[in-house]
Amino acid sequence: MVRRILINASGSQFRIAITEDGKLVELFTETPDTAHHVGNIYLGRVTKIVQGMNAAFVDIGLEQDGFLHFSDVDSTMEDVSTDEEDDDRPRSTSVDTADVALRTSKTSTAKKLPTFSTKRSGQITINLQAKQMVVVQVTREAYQSKGVRITTKVGLTGRNVVLLPFEENTGISRKIQSVRERKRLRAIAREVLPEGMGCIIRTAASGLPSDDVHRDFSTLLEDWREMEAEIRNAKGPILLKQEENVAYSVLRDLFKDDVDQVVIDDRKVFRELKAYVQRTAPHLDAKLEFFADTRPMFDVYGIERDVHLTHSRRVPLQSGGYLIIDHTEAMVVVDVNSGRASNQGSQEGNAVKSNFEAMREVAKQLRLRDIGGMVLVDFIDMQQEENRRKLYAEMKKELSRDRAKTIVYPITQLGIMQITRQRIRQSMAERTSEECPFCMGTGRVISAASTVAGIDRWLRNYRARAWGMRVTIATHPYIIHYIERNKAQTLRKWLRSYFISVTLREDERIEAGEFRCYAGSSTKDITRQYQ
Repeated sequence: MVRRILINASGSQFRIAITEDGKLVELFTETPDTAHHVGNIYLGRVTKIVQGMNAAFVDIGLEQDGFLHFSDVDSTMEDVSTDEEDDDRPRSTSVDTADVALRTSKTSTAKKLPTFSTKRSGQITINLQAKQMVVVQVTREAYQSKGVRITTKVGLTGRNVVLLPFEENTGISRKIQSVRERKRLRAIAREVLPEGMGCIIRTAASGLPSDDVHRDFSTLLEDWREMEAEIRNAKGPILLKQEENVAYSVLRDLFKDDVDQVVIDDRKVFRELKAYVQRTAPHLDAKLEFFADTRPMFDVYGIERDVHLTHSRRVPLQSGGYLIIDHTEAMVVVDVNSGRASNQGSQEGNAVKSNFEAMREVAKQLRLRDIGGMVLVDFIDMQQEENRRKLYAEMKKELSRDRAKTIVYPITQLGIMQITRQRIRQSMAERTSEECPFCMGTGRVISAASTVAGIDRWLRNYRARAWGMRVTIATHPYIIHYIERNKAQTLRKWLRSYFISVTLREDERIEAGEFRCYAGSSTKDITRQYQ
């Protein structure tokens, strides 16, 4: 299997595609003006504890407080004795909030601390109270009306190891199966780690020289020392560490020996990422390539159509059927339709064929669209229980390749399969679309930024195949206003990059998200010709 990472950074939207044998399997997008929080580490202040929810809310400097469930509290904040008479150590009259945040001292309080009931350990006391400072990390982006989810189980991620400042355990990736290699890596960790700290050794560390693993540890420990200094000087909630952008995080987490090629179409980004790989994984440096073709990269690799489908409500199936994907606030609902796929001799045969084809496409779309939470798939009714069991088993097999944790439940009597998928960040629909200003939120349209990115790709394709110096773009006034507000990133960039002077024309008859292109001042529509 040929595995590639394609990084499209030349337009106004950062897009990273993972392909297997030329087929799109994962997609990451990022726009310059979009804030991302997953992986960020903050010093926050507990605003309130809601015992009935087994959770606390923490001010980390964002619009909404972070949600901290007691199950996401690290072991250093559990099982705290509250009986001061049992402790013979001398107590200071005041406790440094930085020391509490760094777990070097405990708060002394007469208030009853919250408890959390667990199946494995029973009742656990949590050392949290209002106004307390605590170091937390974001594990899930905000969505709908919910704020970010956070944890006190902080981890600083490197290419080969994850440093755990508040845990003493050393974990090793299960994919490293050699007992000898596991012992070697554990010994390296013991040599480097200070007392009271732990780590997780990642799969990428397997077989690496000890110097490379040491270097990763040293970098992360240096980052943590800098964060400690910031905590001691902080007066309120602050951002301690910003997670790397999507390109760095994808290369850090996914660029391994099983990847055959990484292709980047922006020279500046190529130089930056090449320097990063030479520093962190020099043995993979030869796999990085610069895409010098003037045509759009995703078109050349034949995946632009699949990328476009990630925005579509309707997804066609090869046999003639299709999926309808609808997002609600509570869940995502997928409806399977056979369409004109009815060439089998029986109703059961048609249903089985359509359902199995749809099942594979559903598994693919969950990964591509990064859909999290509850998913209900309404398959075509099948009468035979054996076919239901086979469909369930195949869906579990397909989703086993998903990096996000998924749970699949057997098909109900109504033909509905229930799936839960780990939610980490916003789904593709949430990232690339926004509430429609014309329907007051009852539907969704492609965002202005995504529309401008489409215009940018059209202009690049036009420049690669034609030599016209002037183009007229007609689109909805909403898109025109967005372009004019961002002239430096649009009109001036197009003139500088493609040597094309773009004239804008408002047309309320064109739906938001669509555009029409004309050569110069002519009235001939050439949109499809260069799309």
